[in-house]
Amino acid sequence: MNKKTVAMFGLLCLLGIWLLVGCSKKESTENQSSAPTSSTQPAAAATPIDPSTVAAVSGTVKLDGSAPKPSKIDMSQDAACKGTNTAETIVVDGGKVANVFVYVKDGLGDRTFDVPKDAVTIDQKGCQYHPHVLGVMAGQNIQIKNDDQTTHNIHPTPQANREWNESQPPAAAPLEKSFAREEIMLPVKCNQHPWMRMYINVAKSPFYAVTGPDGKYEIKGLPPGDYTIAFVQEKLGEQTQKVTLAAKDSKTVDQTFKAQ
Repeated sequence: MNKKTVAMFGLLCLLGIWLLVGCSKKESTENQSSAPTSSTQPAAAATPIDPSTVAAVSGTVKLDGSAPKPSKIDMSQDAACKGTNTAETIVVDGGKVANVFVYVKDGLGDRTFDVPKDAVTIDQKGCQYHPHVLGVMAGQNIQIKNDDQTTHNIHPTPQANREWNESQPPAAAPLEKSFAREEIMLPVKCNQHPWMRMYINVAKSPFYAVTGPDGKYEIKGLPPGDYTIAFVQEKLGEQTQKVTLAAKDSKTVDQTFKAQ
């Protein structure tokens, strides 16, 4: 075999090795790109709670001092607005405070909870939001209805969640929304009617309540433990109390706000 033939044979061998390496890399790349990817982790399973041990806390929220006189709302800019036209900033009846959001602020640790499948509802009627204060779990569906014969413009202004702004004409289909992260006293307004305001409280657990016209609340189904209960009112601020619940316990935790 002469030198020229040897050189040609060596060149062909190098070309074969190069092609083999190239094909191997291509196949590896294709396999990697076609492999399934997981961009989202599956939701963690809810932490089990023994129903035979659950406890409850309930009570009444009161006002110490004179309640402010409810202010009247001027709705004359829209003839379709025919509500009670009374502001709901601080609602007090016989010293009992309504629309206080009460929730377990601390003590649940890293427990996880199933998100309720049923939606909660916000209605726009009489050019006011109903309810004025709402509790919902993070990720839970919120259905927003318009029962007025006028267009509303729903505009939440959160700090920890995504802001949105959406119009809803009369007789329109309900809007379906949700909020991903915990946020207490998230303000909602209507750009069409500046007096329309409400607050959505996005909680990370199902252990919350809103006081009724009698100032009462109840939180049930809690596992035994040491908890911090928070009471939040849009103008009076936040107060907290600690409570220890034993198995099957039922404790009364009242709270009093000072009149401003």
